[in-house]
Amino acid sequence: MGRPKNFSRQGVLEKALPVFWRHGFADASLHELEVATGVNKSGLYSEFKDKEDLFMQSLRYYLESLEGTGLLTAEPLGWNNIERFLKMGPSSTEGKKGCFAVSSMREFAILPPEANGMITRSRNKLRQLVAKNIEAERPKMNADSLAELVLTFFTRLSMEQNLSSSRAGIVRKIDDLMKIIRTQ
Repeated sequence: MGRPKNFSRQGVLEKALPVFWRHGFADASLHELEVATGVNKSGLYSEFKDKEDLFMQSLRYYLESLEGTGLLTAEPLGWNNIERFLKMGPSSTEGKKGCFAVSSMREFAILPPEANGMITRSRNKLRQLVAKNIEAERPKMNADSLAELVLTFFTRLSMEQNLSSSRAGIVRKIDDLMKIIRTQ
């Protein structure tokens, strides 16, 4: 009879995520993952096939937790949802800067195809939610084009977080973008 595990899968994912977020998939070491999660190598490998599986499950956990925020589905749909999404999206806490999915995109060449697919599907869903909020405002410009612009801006903000940009500077940029797109 095996020893009972002293950890939860969700707890491991919550603690492994900042390691992958900070270092990326390639540079996150097994030792750092052990230290962060408090679970030794054999425990991690009893729960996850390998580091790649732990990364994939961490990414899935992150994307699913984003969907639960409801930032872009709150009624009434519109500009306020988009502004709230932009201001809350690329936040910086506990070594987590920007958006984990955006940060992971820089490693597309070495990530498993499944990770690329998860990120692509998530961005498409995000674009659709942003477009629905824009459509609710009946803009002059095409809602899908504006949604692409918002996502490009969000990606840039997420990347900028890694440059230690000031929160005030980011909020100013969001305010400026919102002034521009509200007139479209």
